[in-house]
Amino acid sequence: QVQLVESGGGLVQAGGSLRLSCAASGRTVSRYGMGWFRQAPGKEREFVAAINWNGLSTYYSDSVKGRFTISRDNAESTVYLQMNSLKPEDTAVYYCAVTATRSWSKMDYEYDYWGQGTQVTVSS
Repeated sequence: QVQLVESGGGLVQAGGSLRLSCAASGRTVSRYGMGWFRQAPGKEREFVAAINWNGLSTYYSDSVKGRFTISRDNAESTVYLQMNSLKPEDTAVYYCAVTATRSWSKMDYEYDYWGQGTQVTVSS
């Protein structure tokens, strides 16, 4: 079992920045890919960013590429999402998740464990 706890969400003005954290406990996650997804009100959950087990390979959705950066600290069992140049359309609940493989994935069904989410609200 893995428990994931996100933090760092909040209210920010457009153009601002936030850094989300996802702390894992239970089974070690250092050998597995991890990702961030988000869900806005009335919309489907969508992929945001993912990182492989050692942090050397990352992947981003087109909507956040160049603005968001995913990273991980395996010693701390934590994955981060640095979000810059935030836009109102980035408003959503952000979830972190861990896969069962070493690679990253943009498909939510390949993730075994999910956090409870953290709200990000970007005002215009």
